[in-house]
Amino acid sequence: MSTTTFSGAKPVPRLARKGLSSWEFWGLVLVLPYLLVFLVFVLYPVGYGLWLARHPASYVALFDDPIFFRTVINTLIFLVVGINIKMAIALMLSGFFVQSRNWIKWLSLLFVLPWAVPSIPTILSVRFMLNPEWGVINSVIFRLTGIDGPNWLNDPTLALTFSMLMHIWKSLPFWTLILVSARMSIPAEQYEAASVDGASNWQKFKFITWPSMRTIYLTSTILSMIWTLGDFNSVYLLTGGGPADLTHVLATLGIRYLRLDQVDLAMASIVVAMPLVLPLVYFMMKRLSK
Repeated sequence: MSTTTFSGAKPVPRLARKGLSSWEFWGLVLVLPYLLVFLVFVLYPVGYGLWLARHPASYVALFDDPIFFRTVINTLIFLVVGINIKMAIALMLSGFFVQSRNWIKWLSLLFVLPWAVPSIPTILSVRFMLNPEWGVINSVIFRLTGIDGPNWLNDPTLALTFSMLMHIWKSLPFWTLILVSARMSIPAEQYEAASVDGASNWQKFKFITWPSMRTIYLTSTILSMIWTLGDFNSVYLLTGGGPADLTHVLATLGIRYLRLDQVDLAMASIVVAMPLVLPLVYFMMKRLSK
């Protein structure tokens, strides 16, 4: 009896093995600790805070508090005035630090120190310097003029101004380095061709530098606004929200209500910041997706 072979027959595929492969198993093992930390320290606190701020009466009491509206104004001043001043200075300084001179490179190391040093000792040092009785600034004023210096942090306008200056001084090196890297990505041949054509420094900036840096500049500005909304240190460590709770921003207002044992208002003050944060996040992601 002869046997017939079918050379053109296709092999029957075996059923896929059930269960996880070793790569998938170890991938889940490595991801699970992150998921656990995310659930415990991020998702649960956010959900619990939203649950505490679920009552409409909390927002009615929040809007009836005159300190809240002053806080919103202070936050908007931070965002509109402080951020734009900081980014404009960072743009100008990036043109200085992009130069390849040795002494500028050494100077850049000192320039980065405010951003690298922790916030608590630096901001508290400035607070001690502004002390009206034994601070360094008023001591120098008294030695030079024989007149007592002002109580710098007892005036709401001066206190908020110093808080913005602290924020600008502390975060300016970081954004300057971002813009320096953006300048360094511009081909040098474009500037050489512009020089041959007789372009001035302003024309080089207008037609070469700014078009190349505009996207990173605007994106950095939006990201800086998002981070500034959560900047707790610049205000709380310098003024504590004073005098008379007139220099609070949304990042520090919740502490005021916690100290008054008003947890629902503290959570509500955080929730009302969402209309400011979410549009900024949307515009930033929209620009990054282009």
